[in-house]
Amino acid sequence: MVTANTAASLAIVAHDEMKSRMRDWAVQHERLLSRYRLFATGTTGGIVGAACRSLKIKKLKSGPLGGDQQIGALIAERKVQALIFFVDPMTALPHDVDVKALIRLSIVYDIPFACNEATANLLIEGMAKR
Repeated sequence: MVTANTAASLAIVAHDEMKSRMRDWAVQHERLLSRYRLFATGTTGGIVGAACRSLKIKKLKSGPLGGDQQIGALIAERKVQALIFFVDPMTALPHDVDVKALIRLSIVYDIPFACNEATANLLIEGMAKR
């Protein structure tokens, strides 16, 4: 079980067209998310933080300005145990290589990676039972 003393860390990221869905998902799961140390890319962290005042979110740089790489470094340093990245499947992404890099690091370091709400639900609920 994840407790305040042994809180796992989650990274949350959302593409522009998915930020409102991430916000709504976080509002719905705010109580459960409060059990985790949260890292987020800048804009996503700002949007989720404004909607979920109880969450303590460490905001990094905006994704295109290096936030994705900062999260990748946290994964490589084993400071993040899971990644929730709401990827926009309908829009061509100019920084698609950043997404691929985070997916690759999630695989290399064997951490759970959720790219949609259904998987994110399973991920946070499953981690809470540890």
